[in-house]
Amino acid sequence: MSGFKNWDDSEEVEGVGRVNEAGEILEEDAETPAPQLVYGNVSEFFREFLRHAYKRVLTGRQEPFWDPEWWRHDEAVMRLESLWRSWEHLRTDGATGTSVWWRDHADHHMPKLMAGDGPFGASDVKTSRGEPLPHTEPPEGLFIDERQREAAHD
Repeated sequence: MSGFKNWDDSEEVEGVGRVNEAGEILEEDAETPAPQLVYGNVSEFFREFLRHAYKRVLTGRQEPFWDPEWWRHDEAVMRLESLWRSWEHLRTDGATGTSVWWRDHADHHMPKLMAGDGPFGASDVKTSRGEPLPHTEPPEGLFIDERQREAAHD
C-alpha cells in the first residue's frame, strides 16, 4: 500500500477478484473468457488486414521497401507478430484502441521494417498507388492457427 487513497487500496473478494473501496472490480474474474481472436496467426493478420490497411508505393529504389516473403526475416516475423497481438488486444477498446494501435504500434514498427537499413532494404519489389503490400503465402505449417490451439485447451 502506498498511502494514496484509491491508488492501490484494494482487497481480494472471493469469486470476483480485487476491488477498491468503492467496490469497483480492479481485476477481472479468472473465469471471464478472453475474447476470441479475429486472426488465427500473424500470416492471416498480414494477408487479410495489415497489407490492405498499410498501403505504400514501393519503387524498389528508395524507402519504403518490402519483401513479399516477409516470413523469411526473423525481425519481420517478430515485429509483425507484435503488431498482430497488440491489434487483437486493443481492438476490444471501442474508444481509443485503434488510435493507440496505429500510434504506438503500427507507426513504430512499420517504418523500421521498411527502412533502407531494415530487413527488406535489399528488396526491389514495386507497387503502384493503392495496391496492398505484396504477400507470398508462407509454407504450410509455418504459422499455426492460435484459435485451434485455444479450442483444444477448452
